[in-house]
Amino acid sequence: MSRIGKKPVAIPAGVTASVEGQTVKVKGPKGELAFTLIDDVMAEKTAAGIELKPRDESKRSRSMWGMSRTMVENLMQGVTKGYSETLEIQGVGFRAAMKGKDLQLQLGFSHEVLQTIPKGVEVKVVKPTEILITGIDKQAVGQLAAEIRAYRPPEPYQGKGVRYQGEYIFRKEGKKK
Repeated sequence: MSRIGKKPVAIPAGVTASVEGQTVKVKGPKGELAFTLIDDVMAEKTAAGIELKPRDESKRSRSMWGMSRTMVENLMQGVTKGYSETLEIQGVGFRAAMKGKDLQLQLGFSHEVLQTIPKGVEVKVVKPTEILITGIDKQAVGQLAAEIRAYRPPEPYQGKGVRYQGEYIFRKEGKKK
């Protein structure tokens, strides 16, 4: 039995939540989000918050139970606090800048990399070597951060590349004479 799924998702003050069939809609001070549950899990709004339960005792419904509860909890946190991800750029000549609504990256290639910013996500270039990505949708913020990092992941010899803030890069020793 899922220990995470058993706990109801509390609805914070200033947030309105509704369950319509398989869709959970949440509206808060930062915006509005919705999540559609799979058919194996059902949700209901109670005094304790939103409770999720598996429809039957199949393996699939039990496995999706805890994940669905976490997704609903992420909606609650997104509309109240929001999510943010900070990327650091290391390397000589590596930098970032905003070009209109797109993010322009110079990462040691012969060309500049232009990353379009999806709706619902804000990107700020704090320093030329630091990018702050914020938004209410955890998936969209994390996906954009992963796409930017994938252009030039940090390499283990000199540590050059794009990394998450606080990410540890295992360094290797170079060739010896």
